[in-house]
Amino acid sequence: MRQTLIVIGWACGLAANSIAQVSSAGAEAYWPQWRGPVATGVAPHGDPPTEWSETKNVRWKVAIPGRGHATPIVWGERVYIQTAVPTDRLAESQPTEPAPASSPAASGPAATEPARIHKYMLLALDRRTGKTVWEQTLCEAAPSEASRAEASQASNSPVTDGECIIAYFGSRGVYCLDMDGKLVWKKDLGQMKTRRGFGEGSSPALYRDAVIITWDNEGPSFIVALDKKTGAERWRMAREEPTSWATPLVVTTDGKAQVITSATKRIRSYDFQTGKLLWECTGLTENAIPTPVSANGLVYCTSGFRGSALLAIRYADAQGDITGTPAIAWTYDGKGTPYVPSPLLLGHELYFLQENRAVLSCLDAKSGRAHYALERLEGLGDVFSSPVGASGRVYVVARDGKMAVVQAGAEFKILATNSLDDSFSASPAIVGREIYLRGYEHLYCIAAD
Repeated sequence: MRQTLIVIGWACGLAANSIAQVSSAGAEAYWPQWRGPVATGVAPHGDPPTEWSETKNVRWKVAIPGRGHATPIVWGERVYIQTAVPTDRLAESQPTEPAPASSPAASGPAATEPARIHKYMLLALDRRTGKTVWEQTLCEAAPSEASRAEASQASNSPVTDGECIIAYFGSRGVYCLDMDGKLVWKKDLGQMKTRRGFGEGSSPALYRDAVIITWDNEGPSFIVALDKKTGAERWRMAREEPTSWATPLVVTTDGKAQVITSATKRIRSYDFQTGKLLWECTGLTENAIPTPVSANGLVYCTSGFRGSALLAIRYADAQGDITGTPAIAWTYDGKGTPYVPSPLLLGHELYFLQENRAVLSCLDAKSGRAHYALERLEGLGDVFSSPVGASGRVYVVARDGKMAVVQAGAEFKILATNSLDDSFSASPAIVGREIYLRGYEHLYCIAAD
């Protein structure tokens, strides 16, 4: 496989410090991982429709068995999606599971049913028709713990480099498949105990020949690098962290890769080859969920539970404990940072939502100066999915099926408000002129042709 470096800077040019996520040739044309080909939420070559409905610009709509909040990934002519399908079989000795939510807005633990065995599955669909090409049941087991009613047993997103697919179900295992669905290897990392049964959600990072996974929970926490070809552990480092859900981000500086993680106690960076801790700092709130984004030598880490936090860090200058040092380029003192949704880094601007609300802010990514803050996206309910961007537009998808398209840039302007019949917690994926929306019941392909 020819390696190519994916780079995005202020003007999409080369930079000494760059994002180093999925690095295979052609990745930028697809959506190979959570947060897209350059790990910023952006489709560099995307140009999907601005308007759609159940009767307009829907190329296809197909039912997806089970339930999952995993973002679809796209490579070549296929869409890959993880799901967890409950069966009629009951577990012999497992924690009770939440009763099905009567609506997407239901919240709180509701452990009222005996746990049922689930089929943890990976599906491959044809991009043009939505028809299932193949499906693989990777594990049959009860959920590892009861979770909140709005959670999912398939919240972790898969990742691919065009050679293999890494399907990750947290406590139910890591699986490597070839592009035709044949299992290559599997790995059991143990069983998480998440805070208050909130559930699992961090996705794996795939770079060169290694898979990086963070395992932050109420038991022993760690970060681990697995060999892509065999699943063997390259290195493992213990972490003093409670449950967190942020996906690790791989970046490079002067040709050397480092793995940056957001979490409640510390933002940390590890050497990609050895796992050695390179630098760390404090600054986030509890329950760190948003995944960091990076461009032009800055990495942006944010959280928004019981407080507000956003830091821009010059990771090339970072060594040791950088709390309060010049390696932190700027911090944002305003309110309105996200709880669940990750930020979007599009062009010169950083976009983020307030907590889980349809309230948008936009900052100059280089200076941290606010272009606008706390602008309400009228008509949208709560938002758990992360905003995505393409062709000078920002796409925000709410749980109630309402969706806003916002003009990118310093001026706040809503271009369109759309609606579909399903409910959405998974984040969209954009490839070319298509946008893929995974609902509670269906997967949509939105396209103008």
